[in-house]
Amino acid sequence: MADLQKQTAGVECRKDAGVIDEIPGAYKDIDQVMKNQSDLVEVVAVLKQVLCVKG
Repeated sequence: MADLQKQTAGVECRKDAGVIDEIPGAYKDIDQVMKNQSDLVEVVAVLKQVLCVKG
């Protein structure tokens, strides 16, 4: 739960055991994904998540 709180700091969302499977650390690092695909894409904007709605 402490990791969930830390990883979702600044994002308005549920922060309880019911959404622990959606912790940001469960997903690939988007910066690394974009770097790996740099020959296929051109980054023109970077978005920051501010809200997450689940269940």
